[in-house]
Amino acid sequence: MKRVARIHKHDWGIGVIAGVLALAALVAGSAFGNVHASALHPKLVAGISAAVVLVAGVVSTARIAAALSRLVAIRSIAAAGSAIRVLASGVGYLFVLFAVLAVLDVSIEHLLVGAGLAGVILGIAAQQSLANVFAGLVLIMARPFRVGDRVRIRSGALGGIFDARVDEMSLTYVTLLTEDGQLKVPNSAMLAAGVGRLPPVEGGAGPTKADAPGAGQITP
Repeated sequence: MKRVARIHKHDWGIGVIAGVLALAALVAGSAFGNVHASALHPKLVAGISAAVVLVAGVVSTARIAAALSRLVAIRSIAAAGSAIRVLASGVGYLFVLFAVLAVLDVSIEHLLVGAGLAGVILGIAAQQSLANVFAGLVLIMARPFRVGDRVRIRSGALGGIFDARVDEMSLTYVTLLTEDGQLKVPNSAMLAAGVGRLPPVEGGAGPTKADAPGAGQITP
C-alpha cells in the first residue's frame, strides 16, 4: 500500500512539473518565437518551444492520466480506472496537439470548426450513452453506495421501491441483484433515484423486499 501511495504521488509530481514546463514553453514560444520570421533566432525559439511543449505535454498527460486512473480504481473498480485513463489521455493529447500547432503558428480554425461540428453530431447521436458515462463518474466520485452494499432504491421510473445488492459498477450500468434476479440499471437512472444503504443481513442472505407497498417489484 505504501509503495502504491509513493507511485501515486510520484506520478502527480512529475505530471504537474511537466505540465508547468509545457505551459512555460507555450508562453515563450508564442511571445518570442516566429516560424515565419526572416531571422534565425525567432525560428529557433519557436522550434525548440514546440518540441518542449510536445515532449513535456505528453509526459504530463501520461502521468496525470495514470494517477487519475489509479485514484478511480482504488475508489471504485479497475474497469472504471482504465476508462478514465483513456478519456484523460485523449483530452490531454488533444490539448498538446493544439498547443504545438499554436506555437508553430499553424492555423487551427478549420480544425476547430471541423472538430466542433463532429463533436455536436457525436454528442447528439450518443446523448444517452454520454449521460450514463457522466452519471457513472458522479457515482464513482460521490460513492453513495459501493459494490457489495445492500441498498433500498426509490424510483418511479424503476417501478417503485425495492431492495437489492450492488453486484457491479461500470461507466454505463450498475448491476443489481434483486429477488427476481440480476438487473442492469443505467447510471443516469441510479443517479436520479433515491438510494439508501441498508445494514448487512446476518448469515449473508440476499436482498429482501422493502416494507413499502409495491416493494420488490420492477415493472418494465
